[in-house]
Amino acid sequence: MTTIPVNPGPVLLADLTELVATLRGDGYSVIAPTVRGDAVVLAEIDTAAQLPYGFGTEVEPGGYRVTPVDDRLAFTHVASPQSWKAYLHPSRERLWSADRDAEGFTITPDESVEPPRAFVGVRPCDLRAIGVLDRVLEGGERYRRRRDNVFIVAVNCTEPGSTCFCVSAGGGPRAESGFDLALTELPDGRLVAETGTPAGAELLRRLRTQAPAADTVDQADRLVESAATRMGRALPEGNLRDVLAATRESAHWDDVASRCLTCGNCTMACPTCFCTTVTDSTDLTGDHAERWQQWDSCFDIDFARIHGDEVRTSAPARYRQWISHKLGTWHDQFGESGCVGCGRCVAWCPVGIDITAEAAKLADEYTQEH
Repeated sequence: MTTIPVNPGPVLLADLTELVATLRGDGYSVIAPTVRGDAVVLAEIDTAAQLPYGFGTEVEPGGYRVTPVDDRLAFTHVASPQSWKAYLHPSRERLWSADRDAEGFTITPDESVEPPRAFVGVRPCDLRAIGVLDRVLEGGERYRRRRDNVFIVAVNCTEPGSTCFCVSAGGGPRAESGFDLALTELPDGRLVAETGTPAGAELLRRLRTQAPAADTVDQADRLVESAATRMGRALPEGNLRDVLAATRESAHWDDVASRCLTCGNCTMACPTCFCTTVTDSTDLTGDHAERWQQWDSCFDIDFARIHGDEVRTSAPARYRQWISHKLGTWHDQFGESGCVGCGRCVAWCPVGIDITAEAAKLADEYTQEH
């Protein structure tokens, strides 16, 4: 039996054509960024040609636009509107159905089997987000079943957007762990590939590759290192958990609430928000019932109810809950921040509320008082 080394060293891929074709040949449904309408979205692709070659993105608080670019690179766009959690932790799914019979009701769990998936083009921020979901949801059978069937091809970030702040969130533009393969796209379209697991090494062994020149590997490293210095935004330095705990009565919450629509877009776009609610329904005969699970948002007034009444009735209370949990008390629950700095909540907030700016104002207030 031949042992395949996990990390035989970087190799060079001419392009992604053979990689995508081989994954599909191995039975994977390949999920990757592609252009649909006016956005770069995540969807199943049949060939590498469906990747967003020739398209970039421009983002700003409350703004997102796909733009044509001169180069023929696949990964010059920023984080897609939806994240990979849509495939690991679906926005809506049936948990079980029940049908009346002679004995009462027969309950049938929904145990539909989904195809193995290959995620191609996972940014390091989203890779961290998948790690967060793993730690939070790994005890769930449905989540674990989906997660165990995923092959991850990460792509190191070389073109951060103006809403990106992964470095200040504790991450960076380089994928460090949690991937099967990691790629760095060079300006001429070739890709430096590294393996993270035996499965990644085995796949790479079957592709046509070249040994890269030392200066080619250096070039790839420099592109990633440069990206780390070009983040569009940054969270304030210091202990944000203490800042948020100490500023619970700040007047700034009213200022944020005067702009916040409490629409919940930030929680839907966030790659780590995982809250759900369940809904039961029956048909008109009462012979058939179903239970569905769907994403929920802490911006919904019904999200937190105790003894039949809402707990957070005001917009300031709901925004404070979201950011305090994301940047503060998440550490108490899960030992890390709930924010990976992808910038989706900034770009997809319809009024452009910027989590880094709001945290900075609260940090300034905290500094002045301590």
